[in-house]
Amino acid sequence: MPSRNLERRLEDMLENIERIRAYVAGRTREDYLNDTMVQDAVERCFQRISEAARKIGDRFDAECPEAGFPELREFGSVLRHDYDRINPALMWSFIENRVGVLDSLVRRILAGLAGPEP
Repeated sequence: MPSRNLERRLEDMLENIERIRAYVAGRTREDYLNDTMVQDAVERCFQRISEAARKIGDRFDAECPEAGFPELREFGSVLRHDYDRINPALMWSFIENRVGVLDSLVRRILAGLAGPEP
């Protein structure tokens, strides 16, 4: 069932995107791959992002396909149940290539919810 507080869920996503960025700031791919504590922190943030995507439901799937909301919802299941399948190198790739896109799209959705400025 979609969340009744859409804005809060989108803000949750942005908050966790910012946390991911803070955790990996100044780190290289190798730094990340060699630091399991940072990997764990990033995975937890992705779990929260995927849960927010699940609570939002499918309302933005067609409008924002580049956000990959269906994949995010599915990824949450992997994080919760198949955590032994998590590949840190793929997580790093997602951080580098998809987090910025997701951030931009979530901000665009939030701006649209707020309506035009007076």
